[in-house]
Amino acid sequence: MKKICLVVVGIYIHLFAAFSQTPDSVNYKTRKLKIDEINFVSSYYHQDGNNSAVTGGIGIESLHDYANILEVKLSKYDKYKYKHEWDANIGIDYYTSASSDNIDPNTVSSPSHEDVRFYPSLTHTITNEKKGLSVGLTGSYSIESDYQSRGIAANFSTTSHDKSREFSAKAQAYLDEVRIILPVELRTATTGGLYGAPNEHDYPWLHRNSYSSSFTLSQIVNQRFQMMVLFDLVYQEGFLSLPFHRIYFKDNSETTEHLPSTRFKIPIGVRANYFLGDQFIIRAYYRYYQDDWGLVAHTADIETPIKITPFFSISPFYRFYTQKGIRYFAPYREHLESDEYYSSNYDLSSFNSHFFGVGFRTMPPKGVLGIPQITMFELRYGHYITTNTLYADVITLNVRFK
Repeated sequence: MKKICLVVVGIYIHLFAAFSQTPDSVNYKTRKLKIDEINFVSSYYHQDGNNSAVTGGIGIESLHDYANILEVKLSKYDKYKYKHEWDANIGIDYYTSASSDNIDPNTVSSPSHEDVRFYPSLTHTITNEKKGLSVGLTGSYSIESDYQSRGIAANFSTTSHDKSREFSAKAQAYLDEVRIILPVELRTATTGGLYGAPNEHDYPWLHRNSYSSSFTLSQIVNQRFQMMVLFDLVYQEGFLSLPFHRIYFKDNSETTEHLPSTRFKIPIGVRANYFLGDQFIIRAYYRYYQDDWGLVAHTADIETPIKITPFFSISPFYRFYTQKGIRYFAPYREHLESDEYYSSNYDLSSFNSHFFGVGFRTMPPKGVLGIPQITMFELRYGHYITTNTLYADVITLNVRFK
């Protein structure tokens, strides 16, 4: 971890050198740190289906998730007239999962039956507005009962003189650990060992690391049309399976999911916004994805915000997704013991999905409900269905303060 962190920090320091200039001490005026805005986002997500990977590709997939995120954005200018911005996030999720509780169906105390995830992050960005250059550094952390993650990222962006074009690049690393919790019938009789133990406090941890680079190029084509091209490279290594995903072979013998220890992903996307006058906007997005496990996917998304009044808008949206599954997937009792790798996780199978819904946003000039500190209120609802029986509903609330 130390080696990776030093590399990312080194990139950040190298990019910051591009900002070097002599401070303008004569014209400099002290500017105190100020709060630009505060965002509170709360959502409820529920899903169900009949292809739980915990029970080998069959059984309920019921899950309830309650997520809350508080974001605080602050800024100030230094004596070099650089703008410093801090973006602090604290997130807390609580979920209950009937499907995960089938890890040990004889109890309701398995670590994944219900859980809390805590995930803070902090981003510091420095911008030279005169040159149109920006660099940033992000640190993040996430923890729950059977998973923990440490992340670090460095980003850079440059804007053309006429502000019509922007290029940005980001390098990030996530250093994760997975707790090896096996289905109850496969746990060893002695404490410790690679695949778990009778006492949950003795379950071992294995690493899972992800390294990625992201590049975006955005262009204002004219007053009505804007577009952006996105390109990512992602490499993962370590324990990439999930230890409590059961596998039932054709002869009805049992084991747990086993996947390769490396994975290379390439997503490419295009985003476009077209303004149809003052009241209508068309936001379109397309992404192509493939990886070396054989998964190939296409995503097409469209959203059309409509201004009912200057301060209130409605945004219907629709997303279509289709994927060809990985070469290591097979349904319940269709794997052979001679297979090198195997998974019955339907998230890795071939399927199509549809996600559609609507959002409502209001930004009155005197504040929401006449409260000037509340500058925006947004409510969104979406329904998700797939061809492999999974369906879900999500409702999200976003409130902005200044």
